[in-house]
Amino acid sequence: MLKTIVTGWYKSLVRPGDPLYTFRFQVEVDGLLFAGFTEVSGLSVEIETESYHEGGVNDAIHQLPKNVKYQNIVLKQGILYSDQMWSWIQDVMNGKIKKRSGRILLLGSKGLPVWYWNFSDAYPVKWTASDLKAKDNDLFVETLELSHSGIEKSSAVLAALSNLIQ
Repeated sequence: MLKTIVTGWYKSLVRPGDPLYTFRFQVEVDGLLFAGFTEVSGLSVEIETESYHEGGVNDAIHQLPKNVKYQNIVLKQGILYSDQMWSWIQDVMNGKIKKRSGRILLLGSKGLPVWYWNFSDAYPVKWTASDLKAKDNDLFVETLELSHSGIEKSSAVLAALSNLIQ
């Protein structure tokens, strides 16, 4: 179903040669496509460790897992497709923080999802827009930064195949 929605939407909006064609990362929040971007950073997980010296073992130090840390997801050089995303940003600015789940879709050369990263308990912490200059022919782009509580990577290809088998 997601493949059909993304493919139909993407093909109706974007054609080769169109500047939007370069937005190879689509962002979905609560099941709705909100934005497209050319760059994504912050897809990382760090597991902090604590050193433990075991009594009687002098030649080794155990490294035990402690906390998991996630960087903010930064979505760069894109555009928000939906007013609902801007409403969410404004709500957070006004102190109404609603954490949401979503996913980042990596689109292949034919505009179909290849990989995706699910994120949970996210909310916007920063939004910026490019300078608006009437003399330049530059595309208007936005950058969005999301704080979140977790991320998982999945293959859209494997997910589509498993849906066909069921």
